[in-house]
Amino acid sequence: MSISEVPQGRLRTPFYSRLQKLDTLNTWHEWKGYSSADALYCAETEYFAIRNATGVFDLTPMTKYRITGPDALDYLDRLVTRDMRKIKPGRVAYAVWCNDQGQVIDDGTIFHLREGEYRLCSQERHFAWLTAAAIGFDVSIVVETAEIAALAVQGPTSFSVLSRMGLEGLGDLKPFGLMHFEFEGAELLVSRTGYTGDLGYEVWIAAEKAEALWDALFDAGKLHGIRPIGTSALDLARIEAGYLAAFEDFLPADTTVRTGRSRSPFELGLDWLVDFKKPNFNGRRALAEEKRNGSTWRLVKLDIEGNKPAHHSYIYAKEKRNRKEIGFITSAAWSPVCKQNIALGTVRMPHGKPGDTVWVEIFYQREMHWTRVMAKAVVVDKPFWFPPRRSLTPPAPY
Repeated sequence: MSISEVPQGRLRTPFYSRLQKLDTLNTWHEWKGYSSADALYCAETEYFAIRNATGVFDLTPMTKYRITGPDALDYLDRLVTRDMRKIKPGRVAYAVWCNDQGQVIDDGTIFHLREGEYRLCSQERHFAWLTAAAIGFDVSIVVETAEIAALAVQGPTSFSVLSRMGLEGLGDLKPFGLMHFEFEGAELLVSRTGYTGDLGYEVWIAAEKAEALWDALFDAGKLHGIRPIGTSALDLARIEAGYLAAFEDFLPADTTVRTGRSRSPFELGLDWLVDFKKPNFNGRRALAEEKRNGSTWRLVKLDIEGNKPAHHSYIYAKEKRNRKEIGFITSAAWSPVCKQNIALGTVRMPHGKPGDTVWVEIFYQREMHWTRVMAKAVVVDKPFWFPPRRSLTPPAPY
């Protein structure tokens, strides 16, 4: 097992040299020890690259663990709430893992690379937890965050861009599938996954081949509107898709101090990831009790009137007299492509059923003056953005 995953000082990804040449804003933040751009030239233009062409995001800082050994499958099946035995080689699983109280520690993707060989990817670092959970299993857990460079290649022209790189057979790849290719003597992994709710892929390669991959990708995408993007554009796209973000829509259970601040999979709308047909997994007893007795909270997707994003707003059951605060917004945005004021939030049960009407208290500032509005909102049960091209196989060329 790898000894440490804590980076020393601010790190730069293998793609930094390419990103720095395109950066005009100098708005960088720290992502688990690495420099990551908020935006490179214009967050709005970068967003439209995702929805109209191809946006490329540097995924390298995402934590990556290689899990192998005779008990790798049994270990992962015990760790996460979904049935990993159904995830065959060449497939990717979205999954959550919980503590003994059934509270979500984090979510992530698990790549079944080959028979008995897995890669677990997550935003947060979990080596200590994964190591403790491995007691009694014959597994190897290796941190490979720095060794594997990765890019998210997202948008309607992403298939055309990657096809121009000569990746034969890519059109047969279904959502949450993966394929292996050869690139300049190294293995290139391409998965049909992403964080934008659109047609898209993620590409993974040894760090020493990162710059060559970037150059080949952008050369292939010259006629397809390819652009690098930062976190701001990606965050807007993921809200439209209804995807959750740790430390925004939920707190990892191992970081909270006060009770009631973490969430279960049921409270995050992830009940479809909990498989009670499995005999045992972390948090199973607590989740079974919650399923019998009901949850405290519910995740909601809100279509809000007006065009003022409801950042950090409270949610109420009524507009005026005897109004009752029932929850709060966790992520909010004005969606350019949906032409909607959208948000994700958390409300107390039994509020928040699809079709329910609630009220959102929005404060916004213009020229130093604050304005308060009570905006009507409707709870919806579908992602705000779900184009047919997202799952079309083979994807249409653009």
